[in-house]
Amino acid sequence: MMRAIWNGVVIAETSRTKRVEGNDYFPPESLKRECFTESSTKSLCLWKGIARYYTLTVNGQVNPDAAWYYPHPSPLARRIKNHVAFWNGVTIEGTREKKPSQHL
Repeated sequence: MMRAIWNGVVIAETSRTKRVEGNDYFPPESLKRECFTESSTKSLCLWKGIARYYTLTVNGQVNPDAAWYYPHPSPLARRIKNHVAFWNGVTIEGTREKKPSQHL
């Protein structure tokens, strides 16, 4: 299981994340939605597209723009559409499922 933890609380949990550029992207259904609030912040990645952000609120503590996602990613990044990644003090714990080896 993979977990995103902030301020001592698990804010997302899943058996499988999608790893891109060293970040684990959690599926949208794995989020504890009560901890997430849409932010007006946006940023541009030249190959993934425009990212939107969430502010986290846990036990009265606020972590602005600590999570991001791509609602309309470029075709190259379509596999992470609406999946959420974290930074700014959010800890990722757990073990990713390994894919079976592929033999030629």
